[in-house]
Amino acid sequence: MSSFVIEGGRRLFGEITPQGAKNEALEVICAALLTDEKVVIRNIPDILDIRNLIQLLRDMNVKVERPAMDTYVFQADTVDIAYLESAEFLTRMASLRGSVMLLGPLLARFGKAVLPNIGGDKIGRRRVDTHITGLQKLGATFEYNAVSQSYTVRADALRGCYMLLDEASVTGTANILMAAVLSDGVTTIYNAACEPYIQQLSTMLNAMGARITGIGSNLLVVEGVTSLHGAEHTVLPDMIEVGSFIGMAAMTGSEILIKKTGYDRLGIIPDSFRRIGIRIEQRGDDIHIPSHDSYEIETFIDGSIMTVADAPWPGLTPDLLSVFLVVATKATGSVLIHQKMFESRLFFVDKLIDMGAQIILCDPHRATVIGLGNRLRLRASTMVSPDIRAGIALLIAAMSAEGTSRIDNIEQIDRGYQNIDARLNAIGAAISRL
Repeated sequence: MSSFVIEGGRRLFGEITPQGAKNEALEVICAALLTDEKVVIRNIPDILDIRNLIQLLRDMNVKVERPAMDTYVFQADTVDIAYLESAEFLTRMASLRGSVMLLGPLLARFGKAVLPNIGGDKIGRRRVDTHITGLQKLGATFEYNAVSQSYTVRADALRGCYMLLDEASVTGTANILMAAVLSDGVTTIYNAACEPYIQQLSTMLNAMGARITGIGSNLLVVEGVTSLHGAEHTVLPDMIEVGSFIGMAAMTGSEILIKKTGYDRLGIIPDSFRRIGIRIEQRGDDIHIPSHDSYEIETFIDGSIMTVADAPWPGLTPDLLSVFLVVATKATGSVLIHQKMFESRLFFVDKLIDMGAQIILCDPHRATVIGLGNRLRLRASTMVSPDIRAGIALLIAAMSAEGTSRIDNIEQIDRGYQNIDARLNAIGAAISRL
């Protein structure tokens, strides 16, 4: 298990560029299985989850080339379907949450897939009912194997249909989309997720020959085709990393320029930070964060306490709630952080309380932060990262604390943030990797 040792109290200064979007990259890499021709994908982040997914494709006998550090070429013309039955495949797939999106492409192209118990962040219940129900409506059957604790999924032929999703699941929508593009007939998906990740996946699939309309809305219509061809695609900047850098700059009183942010695709994120008092200046596609001596949380127009809550797109992404929570501890004023989607994502607040933050954990979904402004001096601490997003929040807290902190289990952070210690050290941080 690796660790970060962080010397707190240092201000950052300079420019930093966000990596490619992890969540989008997982989707579009899986989509490469839908054709036997070459698929070129650029701006892929070099992070643990992505490396594990690409290795899984290699093990399935997908040809993988890497002509540049952030560019991969995939060709799935000799996929080893028998490998799906192996214990090794089940183990590797189960350890990677994003691998659930292999289901749709495998089912659509080969008529068979396997679904083990999927791992990932321990942030509460993360059901896959939407994936299963959607694929069943297209004609798939699921057979449970008690010995391997996995499902064998089969479909002699997928047929388009109308479906109303019970939740606007991003990965569920992606899986259903990738199955529907090679289905017979028209598939209408209502209450579909419409995040930029899904928009990007849909655009790439259309470039491969799919026929998807309604992109950017929650009503997607897919006219099935018999085959797809190769294409080239560029992954968006990671909005979660952009938000993390905004919060990091404000909490450490730093002035930084975040380059190539994909500003027009950030949705409500910049305005949500402005509501807790952070000044954000758009400069074309860049974001300038001036040095903050202090920042004050707004109240609602009637004077009631501000609430920051996650919601399906175009609402605020749940992946940034941990960052908002930690940044609010050094604001002036109070805010209610309401994490609606995952019931265990706020449990890391005990570590912030140990550092001196004033937080009341109301229940598994809600925490009230009493921001003390400059009266708060976070104390250095030794912590363990429970998941990707809590990990980056703890790193932000440690960077603003007095003294030297240590974060263990940083493999969780590495799953979502590329070479984060070296990139932050280049703009003034003092982070050592053990």
